[in-house]
This record gives sequence, C-alpha cells and structure tokens, in this order.
Amino acid sequence: MNSKNLFNFIILLIIDIITLIGIFYLSIFMRNRLHSSDIPIFNQIELIDFMFVICIIIFLFINEKIYSFRYDFWQESKKIVKSIFLSYLLVLTILALMKSNQEYSRLFITIYFISATIIVPIIKRYTKKFLYSFDFFKKRVLLIGDNIQKERFKKEFYNNFYLGQTYASRDYDFVIIISKGISTDKLDILIRKYIDSSDGLYIVPYMTNINFAYSTIMEYSNIQHNSIYIENRLLIKQNIWLKSIFDKLSAILIMPFFAIIHIIISFFIKLDSKGAIFFKQPRLGKDNKNFLCYKYRTMYENSDNLLIEYLKKNPQEIDYYNKYHKYKNDPRVTKVGKILRSSSLDELPQLINVLKGDMSLVGPRPYMLNEADKLGESKELILRVKPGITGLWQVSGRNNLSFEERNELEVWYIKNWLFWDDFIILIKTIKVVLMKVGAK
Repeated sequence: MNSKNLFNFIILLIIDIITLIGIFYLSIFMRNRLHSSDIPIFNQIELIDFMFVICIIIFLFINEKIYSFRYDFWQESKKIVKSIFLSYLLVLTILALMKSNQEYSRLFITIYFISATIIVPIIKRYTKKFLYSFDFFKKRVLLIGDNIQKERFKKEFYNNFYLGQTYASRDYDFVIIISKGISTDKLDILIRKYIDSSDGLYIVPYMTNINFAYSTIMEYSNIQHNSIYIENRLLIKQNIWLKSIFDKLSAILIMPFFAIIHIIISFFIKLDSKGAIFFKQPRLGKDNKNFLCYKYRTMYENSDNLLIEYLKKNPQEIDYYNKYHKYKNDPRVTKVGKILRSSSLDELPQLINVLKGDMSLVGPRPYMLNEADKLGESKELILRVKPGITGLWQVSGRNNLSFEERNELEVWYIKNWLFWDDFIILIKTIKVVLMKVGAK
C-alpha cells in the first residue's frame, strides 16, 4: 500500500470512528428525550461498553472494501447500509446470547443504527469532497481503449468528486482498459502488460447495457472458465409483485399530502384560464395496452390553433420536436402551466394511475400513442413493464436528452432493475425537480 492509499485509508477510518462515536452521544440525547409510561427506564451505558458495536460496524465496512476501493456514492452507500443492518442484527444476537439484552436498551440501539444509516453516508460524502479537493489524494488513472468511451470516463472523473480520480497519461496509479473494439488477443496482451505495473487493473466489459456489478459469477474450476449469470430483473414475477405492492402502499401514504396540494393547484388553474383541471390522454401501457394518463391541464383550450400559428412563424421548432419530442417554447402552455411543468407538479395526478395499477412510481416514460413506432427494437421490452411517474431518464438529463438516448436509459433500467435503484431515482428526482434540471 503506497503512502497515498495509506493516508486515505487512515483518514477515512478515523473519520468513521469519530462519526460513530458522535452518533453514540446523539442517540443518548435522543433516547433521553423520550419519556412515556410505555417506554422502559433508560439505563445509560458508557462509551467503553459500547465500543464493541462500533468495532463490528468498522469490521464490516472493511469487509465490504469501503476503504480499499473508490466506489461511486450510491454503490458505497448501499454497502454502508448493508453493513449497518447486518451489524444491527449481529449486535442484537450477541446481546441475546450473552443474556445482556436487559442491560442494553433495544430502543437506544435501534435509534443508534437508524441514525448511523442516515448520518454516516452524509459525513462520508462531505469528507471525500474535502479530501479529494487535494490532488495528492486523487488517484491517477490511465485509460486505454475507445476514444469516445475514454472521454465519457474523463468527464465522469471531473464531475464525480466522490471517486477521487483523475485522468493521467503517465505516472498513473491504476489502469482501466475499455474492451470495446479490442480483439481478445490484443486484450490479453494489454492485461499481461499492465497487470503488474500499477496498483490495479480494471476491465470495462464490451457489453454496456448490462450492469455486471450485481451479477453472479460462476466458476468452472476443472476447465478454468467462468460464466456470468444475468437476468432481466424487472420481468421476474416476484419482483413485479413486490414493486406493485410498494407502489400502492407509497401512493396511499402520499395521498393525504396530494389532496392538500391538489386543492391549491386546482384553484390557480381555474384562476389562470378556462378549462378542466385534469388533462387526460391515452398513453402506451404495460403489454401494449392503452390507458388514460392523468396530468394537470397546462395548456389553453384553443391550443391546437395557437400551435399552428406559432410553427408558421418558427419552423425551426419542428426540427427541435423531431429530436426531443417537445417544443422549446410551446405557445400552448399557460402561465400556471409553465410553473407546473418546470416543477413537475403537473405529473402529480399520475398517483391516481399508480393506485389504478396503470403506472409505477418509477419506470419508463409513459409514451404517447403516436410514438409507438419510434421506439424501434426497444418497443417490446419497454412495453412489458408499467410506465413510471419518474424514471432513469428524468434524473439523467430530462429534456436535454434525445429520444434515442431516453430509450437507451429505459432499456438499461428494465434490464438491471433493483429496489435500491428505485430508491436512488426517487431521491435524485427530488433534487432534479428542486433544481429544475432540464425542465421545460
């Protein structure tokens, strides 16, 4: 381990230990504020008696290689959540086996682990933002392979501070070989050349539409071969069932808040222009069945005539629509409609579609009927799942993406679906909406 890796390991380890100790005192404070006849008396414990819990968490962090590899924030956060959850189960088991569960407040322990799940990823994010602002701690990466893909990696290194990586053509720390366009013989030569010349060697698979991070690798030891097990996760029956239950329960919980917002929005829509509150339009649904998609009305009643006159004066908008399937400056949109669209509040009524079973919270875009033929080869796959209120394309550029780029993202989402990814998309949606990224 070189000095850069050693310092990085020590600093991150110490920060995590300090954070976990801080959460211990925060949890004591929170537990002391809970007073009820139904809650047992809190026998406060000392830090020294609790250190075995912190040691278990740190051990599992090390086991997940959190200090050894520079993961993306969301991948590392998943490993942190997994480690903390396993630590929670392990601590409860140890206390039960040692018959010490009466000495330790289970409520306190639960508060501690819930707090750690939230606080540790946040502290780690800001720690790395500060740490990797110094060039010394950044890992220098040599990229080999397809030029277009190399530029994508360089851009990611620049934009994603959490990785703590930067491109270097010499004096590099590790190598990434992008296998696209490289023959197997040449790839073998490159691997033998670089495998011992740096801290590490990474291979980017040629197939870019499969997420191998969560795949299972099978070993055939007798013939020295491996196989990678992949599956279309969103088409598995139990996953469809679980996702549907999650959607319905979430929609029911959100409904009271939606009712309040609905009253306010309805008032302003009526005040701004004549017409209905809801806009209903047939959309392509699961199994190629059409359904009525609900949105708040954001256009004037005579919108078609307004558009015809506008396109006569602005023919360049036709080319823009052909590429992005939206107009840059749509004359049909009302003043309130512009606010609703820019904040994505116009899509809130789609919660009704979720309750009806037509849509999901997260999924592909609900395509219009006249867009069916434009989906191309991806049509069959996209229409095998429910469309979503939000999705991967909404948090990856929204209207700044072309129609084809959106399709690629939605195919990726379907093929590589995980509940964790839905959680990430929902969190990112909040950020995108608040920042109005790519909104029109």
